[in-house]
Amino acid sequence: MKRNLSLLATFLLLLPGLAAQTGGPWTLQDCLAYALEHNIQLQKSRVTIQSGEEDTRQARAQLFPSLSASLSQNLSYQPADAAADNGSYNGSYGLSANWTLFDAGRRTNTIRQQELQDRVNELTLEQNEREVQISLVQTYLQALYATEAVRINTNTVEVSEAQRNRAEELLRAGSISRVSFAQMESQYSTDKYQLVVAKKNLDNYKLQLKQLLELDILQEIELVIPALTADDVLTALPPKEVIYASALAVMPEVHSSELSILIAELETRKARAAYFPSLSMNAALSTGNASGALLSFGDQLWNRLNQSVGLTLSIPIFSNRANRTALNKARFSLTGSRLDQQSTHKTLLRAVEGVYLDATSAQNQYLASAERLRYVAESYRLTEEQFFLGMKNTLELLTEKNNMLNAQQEELQSKYMAILSLQLLNIYQKKQITI
Repeated sequence: MKRNLSLLATFLLLLPGLAAQTGGPWTLQDCLAYALEHNIQLQKSRVTIQSGEEDTRQARAQLFPSLSASLSQNLSYQPADAAADNGSYNGSYGLSANWTLFDAGRRTNTIRQQELQDRVNELTLEQNEREVQISLVQTYLQALYATEAVRINTNTVEVSEAQRNRAEELLRAGSISRVSFAQMESQYSTDKYQLVVAKKNLDNYKLQLKQLLELDILQEIELVIPALTADDVLTALPPKEVIYASALAVMPEVHSSELSILIAELETRKARAAYFPSLSMNAALSTGNASGALLSFGDQLWNRLNQSVGLTLSIPIFSNRANRTALNKARFSLTGSRLDQQSTHKTLLRAVEGVYLDATSAQNQYLASAERLRYVAESYRLTEEQFFLGMKNTLELLTEKNNMLNAQQEELQSKYMAILSLQLLNIYQKKQITI
């Protein structure tokens, strides 16, 4: 029942991505669902999990006896023999079993190690999924930013064209000089070039997104442009220590580092167990037959039947320092695992703190740039009116126009930087991505 529910949940998660494959626009959720299914690195991680599960099954099987069978049949021929029948044959058949009764916990510790390693492999998959999520969110938002940049530059070109046409009428009427008209044409050409650059940047980000999604070269991708408001940009953030505590509780690399310590401790126990004796039980059953015997085949098998059972106690006395070296290296590995855990915590702290600072800084920049854009846009509007009334020259108009374009770009950049940082903080806390 649980497995069926898991499959249903997976299907519902992938359903948006499957819908996007039909040719419609891609949302960020579509991209995430599709990548979780098709990303090559994630598929390799799933294969690693399956391989580890096989190792665990093998480790558990070591608790049971082993059984093997042997059969041999030999034929010999002696041409120089004067006997009428100078050929002979013989056969032997046997079963043997071995069962380790005591090994100071080596097998049980190996099983526990493999079970923990299986969990580490699952956590590694989760970590890889998070890295794919981060890459997709970054690239998708960069593509959205580039899309809006294209829109801004398109509007700028349309305004420049209208201004250039209006300036041409004023030139014919003698209201402006040819130099002023040339400046307007130059600005129009510059704005068209910037539009070409913006479109190229958008194509590059779409290409990166296609590569992350493992899409074919012939497949095109169109993005859904979400309606992002100031509330989305200015979402209130909890204190960074709260976010860090949440990340410590849910991030897979943190749990993986904890399990690595347990695995190293079990390896130390296994190395220590090599100093203890081991006890095993063995049993064998064998028989055989040969040509030239007076007995029948069945009688030979019965008469030659041999059965044995025994116990073997192996006591380590001198191992050329192999046991001592194994134990010391296991202890070193344990120390290294504990240091790796500390490093993991510090790396996560740096990542969370860095993204948190980016988010707060971008939110402040957004507030400032939005306010600046309002003033610059009003100044540009007034300057344009005065220019066509002959009260402002061309240089003053173009300066105000470039100021407004810069203000638009600054607001757009801070907007998407803030949204990106907010989404990354959601990922670090395993919260829902809200785009």
